[in-house]
Amino acid sequence: MNPDDYCQQKAAASGSSFYYSFLFLPLERRRAIMALYAFCREVDDVVDECEDPNLAATKLVWWRQEVMRITQSEPQHPVGQALQAAGKQFNLPAEQLLEIIDGMEMDLHQARYPDFKSLSLYCYRVASVVGLMAAEIFGFKDRQTLKYAHDLGMAFQLTNIIRDIGEDARRGRIYIPMDELERFNVPAADILNGRYSDNFTALMQFQLDRAQHYYDQALSQLPAGDRKSQRPGLVMAAIYRTLLKEIQAEKFQVLHQRIALTPVRKLWLAWKTWVFA
Repeated sequence: MNPDDYCQQKAAASGSSFYYSFLFLPLERRRAIMALYAFCREVDDVVDECEDPNLAATKLVWWRQEVMRITQSEPQHPVGQALQAAGKQFNLPAEQLLEIIDGMEMDLHQARYPDFKSLSLYCYRVASVVGLMAAEIFGFKDRQTLKYAHDLGMAFQLTNIIRDIGEDARRGRIYIPMDELERFNVPAADILNGRYSDNFTALMQFQLDRAQHYYDQALSQLPAGDRKSQRPGLVMAAIYRTLLKEIQAEKFQVLHQRIALTPVRKLWLAWKTWVFA
């Protein structure tokens, strides 16, 4: 299996909505974004699948070294090899790849966030940085597009937090800021033990409203001249905003289940957005 096939398989196997936003890209851009996405999946899986934090930390050190090997044209992993090839065509700075690893590593040391400001750093590292790199791969002429990419990444990560709150709680993690739990009178124990309440519903509506604000802010900052090239992000936004509507319609029953759109619906949204964006 060559590096591109490995990345393609990694992306497809994840079942992520992001996969559908890449389908209509030209080949070279699709290969590059698949490589970036596969990199994110590899380092995220290290944190989520390693029960021993010390082993996970050791594996992340290996990935940091792999990033350095990419810059020296000596990558060992298929994803590193695909990223090296992509880097010859697109601006994929090693510093940003390392910052993504920094974000994943935060999960090894931090399971709570006191306020939104501290959570924002995590979201920036694991999502906004990815958005900035993706914008480079998709192509842009106006640097205003980078502000769009930053805020869109924030919106995506805030959506993930809402969708995955129950799954994250079962790993002992709560990404909703602690001061907001206190403001809405939702004990952390309710999140960890899957207890619903009217207060929980109000808390989640607040989280959803903030995510929607970031979507609105991002889309308002996308220059018209870059709209066509940045269609993959618009596809992803359409899928994720539809997901938020589904979660809201289900009255935020996300502690015991993972609400998701069907693959057919995602493909329909992707095609419709790509054609009419």
